[in-house]
Amino acid sequence: MSAYDWLRGLHILAVIAWMAGLLYLPRLYAYHTRAERGSQMDQTFQVMEARLLRIIMTPAMVASWAFGLALIWVRTGGLEAPQMLMEGWMHAKLLGVVLLSGWHGYLAASQRRFAEGRNTRSEKFWRISNELPFLLAIVIVLSATVEWSF
Repeated sequence: MSAYDWLRGLHILAVIAWMAGLLYLPRLYAYHTRAERGSQMDQTFQVMEARLLRIIMTPAMVASWAFGLALIWVRTGGLEAPQMLMEGWMHAKLLGVVLLSGWHGYLAASQRRFAEGRNTRSEKFWRISNELPFLLAIVIVLSATVEWSF
């Protein structure tokens, strides 16, 4: 097995873990909006949300980026042959990953707001926003796997 194959497998595993968290955390927030501040339910959601971010999501995001950048490095031969970085599909994929990373940051900030009792978003907002990571995943995966010709 080549280094590229190992990196690709590890990248896919990291992305799966990250996406699972990105899809699950807004659902926890939707349920958390129903909890009375200071209640046992509120405390339970706070622990679940913090652990999901700290133990699964953030390490998985960092690993996704690290393995993804390593894949680019191995595939292009380093800085000497960066033509792949100039292709439209790569721009679309990287834009999607940057947007997912921004959404991750927003979710992390929202976790702090929930912990401080300052959430201003409704259950409906969290239920609808739960779909955003999957929509971005569609763009990311299709940009990297489908031949586009315009």
